[in-house]
Amino acid sequence: MQTHIIFGAGLIGGFLGGVLTSLNINTVLVCRPSVKQKISNGLKLTDYLGHERYIKTLNCLTQDDILKNTNPKYSCDFLWITVKCTGVNQASKDIHSLVGPDTIILCCQNGLGSDQIIKQKYPQNTVLRVMVPFNVSEIKPGHLHRGSEGTLCIEFSPQTEEVMKNVLKQLNMALMPARQTKEMQALLWAKLQLNLGNSVNALANIPVKAMLQQRNYRLVIAALMRELLLVTKTLDITLPKVTALPGKYIPFILSLPNFLFNLVANKMLAIDPTVRTSMWWDLSQGKKTEIDYLNGAIVNTAKDLNITCPANNSIIHLIKSIEHSNEDYQGVPASILLNKIRRNQSANHP
Repeated sequence: MQTHIIFGAGLIGGFLGGVLTSLNINTVLVCRPSVKQKISNGLKLTDYLGHERYIKTLNCLTQDDILKNTNPKYSCDFLWITVKCTGVNQASKDIHSLVGPDTIILCCQNGLGSDQIIKQKYPQNTVLRVMVPFNVSEIKPGHLHRGSEGTLCIEFSPQTEEVMKNVLKQLNMALMPARQTKEMQALLWAKLQLNLGNSVNALANIPVKAMLQQRNYRLVIAALMRELLLVTKTLDITLPKVTALPGKYIPFILSLPNFLFNLVANKMLAIDPTVRTSMWWDLSQGKKTEIDYLNGAIVNTAKDLNITCPANNSIIHLIKSIEHSNEDYQGVPASILLNKIRRNQSANHP
């Protein structure tokens, strides 16, 4: 029987591990002791469309259990790395005892570039990128909820085509749609466009739905997206659709007055009113965010292309100033945030 290990089973990893376990696939979740305690009596999975599953028993190990291991008894067929970008470097060391010669490693991070750390560390293994488009929140301990649309996409590789096809036959389900893709780089840029709302949500310090209902926050997100679209156009990358609306039209829709936005953006607003982004969680808990792999990836790529990205630079500066502060932040009002962005844009485009 093939074995799947989910390393860093928090929200996304816990949901994925729960789905795999519910399908009677041999699955081990490697997580923090606090997470192990939360799911010790089982795990309930639900989504915004009303699907649900309940798993009575999960096979969990803590990271300490793994680090104490000195033999390959935990090595697996599929190793899903679900830590955030900021944790990939440490994870590359911690997973050593889990990686066998034939282990397929799947990197489930937002943004661009963190998979290179794993590829350099394990050059003999197949490393596949995974795009997770949906949001997962914890309703209460032992209850994880997929709060938004999207299909989990696994990078296509000729060497693993058949084995991954078999995995996806089991994995693709209403609760968590899944497929393979041959256009992962373009898909990650498309996902990155959507993730640009993460930093704005962190700065706004309110749920995503409430943020999207305020036009000034949407104008900030639209400005960030236009810079990304300029970069991808220069790179000659055609962004695939990851939502009902093609990415090139999203900034226009976001910029509409509230009454028009509410009329045409039903799917964009079809999210739970309590959902917040992972960057908000990091910032609110005083943790280092993924800003360098999101907005930072755009800015760094743009530099090589001699393109300026003042809106994304502004957001990076604001997020990092909060990261380096020891004070609790109260959130940046929409009008103030938009004015900061526009001032920086004007300074760069006289």
